[in-house]
Amino acid sequence: MATLHIEHPITDLQTWLGAFTRFEDARRKAGVRAQRVRQPVDDDKYIYVSLDFDSVEEATAFKRFLETTVWTSPEASPALDDTPRARVLTEVSTSP
Repeated sequence: MATLHIEHPITDLQTWLGAFTRFEDARRKAGVRAQRVRQPVDDDKYIYVSLDFDSVEEATAFKRFLETTVWTSPEASPALDDTPRARVLTEVSTSP
């Protein structure tokens, strides 16, 4: 399993949620198995997103889609307030 971790400032949560919802079908088609959206308790202008995929390749491909198609378009990402940071993460075993 791989997780695409995304974080960035936003201008407005409701506008951001509307844009996020519009890409629900794209996430499903890309192989997203689970998603979590979080905000810091002390900063309503920042968002964290975790998208789980079956493979690193799927997560990397969706990251590329976001970077080249979504985040480069103000119409597709209307509440984006700066360049997102995105990383593909994998689980680390804590057992010896």
